[in-house]
Amino acid sequence: MIVWLASYPKSGNTWLRAFLSAYFMTKDGEFNIENLDLIESYPKADFFETEIIEKGDVYKYWESSQKNIFDKKEIRFLKTHNALISRKSINFTYPRYTLGVIYIIRDPRNVITSTKNHNQFETYDESFEYMKNENAVTFKEVNKNFAKYEYLTSWRTHYQSWMMNKAYRMLSIKYEDMEKDPYKTFRDVVVFINAVCKFNNRVDETKIKNSIESTTFDKLKKFEEDGLFKENVFIENKKTKPKFFYLGKENNWMTLLNDETKNKMNTYYQKDLRDLGYEKN
Repeated sequence: MIVWLASYPKSGNTWLRAFLSAYFMTKDGEFNIENLDLIESYPKADFFETEIIEKGDVYKYWESSQKNIFDKKEIRFLKTHNALISRKSINFTYPRYTLGVIYIIRDPRNVITSTKNHNQFETYDESFEYMKNENAVTFKEVNKNFAKYEYLTSWRTHYQSWMMNKAYRMLSIKYEDMEKDPYKTFRDVVVFINAVCKFNNRVDETKIKNSIESTTFDKLKKFEEDGLFKENVFIENKKTKPKFFYLGKENNWMTLLNDETKNKMNTYYQKDLRDLGYEKN
C-alpha cells in the first residue's frame, strides 16, 4: 500500500522526505542522506516490468505497477509530482492501492522563483507561463526508457486535482507552515502516518525535534555543496547545473518579484490565494 507524498515541483517535497526518513528510518532522528533514496520517486523504471519506449505511455502501466506494490503487502512512501488525473480512462492511482496522501502546497508567488532557478528560465514571464501550462510534463530519458514521465499540468490544476479529491485520506500542509511552525506541522505528519498505516507507535516528541533539527534547509544545502545530494540535474541545452537548495527563507516574493509580475500573479491567482489562505500583499 502507498502513502503518496505529492506536490507541485519546488514546494518542499524533498524536505518532507528528509524528515520522514530521519523520523521513521533511524533510531534517534538523525538524518542520514543515504536513507533519502529509500523514499523513491514515482514513476520510474524500477516500478515497471517493461521499458516505456514512447513518451507519455507510462500511464498504461500505472495500475499494474501499483498492484505489484499492493501484492507485496508492504507500505511504501512514494514521492510524486504527477497530478491526480486520468489518462484515457486510466487513473493515476486508486483507493485500493493508496493508504493516504500528504499534499504540500506552497504560495505560487514563491514557487515561481524556485521554478525559474530550477528550470533555468531567463525571465519570470517564462516561469509564469510554465506554471499556467495545462499540458506541462516532466520527463527524463534513461537509455531510451521514458519511465520517469510525469503529467504535471498547471500549478492550479495540480493542487486542485489532489486537494479537492475526496476518495483518499489526505493531509494537506503548507510549505510556509513547515518554515514557521515545523514542530506542529511535522508532528501532524507523524500522527497522520501513524493513523493511516495503523502504526501503534507513540509519537516520539524528542525524535521529532531531532529529525527537524537534522533536516534544516542549511544542513540539506550543505549536503548538496559537499556533493552528497544527487537529485539536482542538468537541464537540457543548459551549461550549468542549477542549485537544488536555492533561497530557503530568503525566497520572499514581496522582495524578489518586480511589480509587473506581482500584479500578474495576484490577478491570475486571486481566487486561489484567497481559498488557500494566502494574503494578497
